[in-house]
Amino acid sequence: MTVPRFSFVQLGDYEIHVTEWGDKRNPSVVLWHGLARTGRDFDELATALSDRFFVICPDTLGRGLSSWSKDPDKEYNIEFLSGMARDVLDHYDIARAIWIGTSMGGLIGMRMASGDLANRLSCLILNDIGPEIPQGAIDRILTYAGNLPVFDALSEAQNWLMTTYKPFGPASEAFWQRMVLSSVRRNDAGRLTLHYDPRIVVQFSTSADELTSWDRYQRISVPTHVIWGQQSDILTDRIQQRMQSEGPRPEVTVMHDCGHAPSLSRAEDIEKVEEILKRLL
Repeated sequence: MTVPRFSFVQLGDYEIHVTEWGDKRNPSVVLWHGLARTGRDFDELATALSDRFFVICPDTLGRGLSSWSKDPDKEYNIEFLSGMARDVLDHYDIARAIWIGTSMGGLIGMRMASGDLANRLSCLILNDIGPEIPQGAIDRILTYAGNLPVFDALSEAQNWLMTTYKPFGPASEAFWQRMVLSSVRRNDAGRLTLHYDPRIVVQFSTSADELTSWDRYQRISVPTHVIWGQQSDILTDRIQQRMQSEGPRPEVTVMHDCGHAPSLSRAEDIEKVEEILKRLL
């Protein structure tokens, strides 16, 4: 069984924590997580893909074990993070990669695929994200992401995470246990809180224009596929239908028992991802 390796990639003044899987000589896959999550969310999928791919799962700036931004207003946005993604590829000497992005990770992938970095992606899989985010979904995110909860016990943190991320859909006990262990840290008072910089939500006010990007989406020609959590409030039925008729005109795989965003951790989810890759590559 493949086991992960953990690296800290120095990018300018920042360290980016990356979980690595598989042989570096194999074709590369980037798994990029959502807004307040970490690369460890992908352990099951990365394990499955690592027998024939080199898989990297970065923690985004301000999340997990990566550095926090020194200038959040300018750096916690999709444009800046896309530049960091390019630098991560450069660090690993990856000329082209398969990009699988959940939520924010998909926004970064779309930004890259719609501009000068398109040649760095061999294909793009968007996990429950499109070029438009409804205001109601943004309001929901702001209710939990901008104010870090505090817990007295790990069990409290796990219950909070399982409730907040219930839309991820059914997942194993091992998935939720790993989520809590990779999602919490001690604060200055010694209590538990979540492992990210609460200032990451500034992108919803300083870079609101990036949250509606149909013009850039229409320029994407990289082979693209969409995974849709049918109960999602972020990728709605209207948005995913429009995506199929514009830009790269992707096919859509529907996860009927998930909202935002499918964890892609179950055996049947992983099988679907592998089938998608066969069609795109």
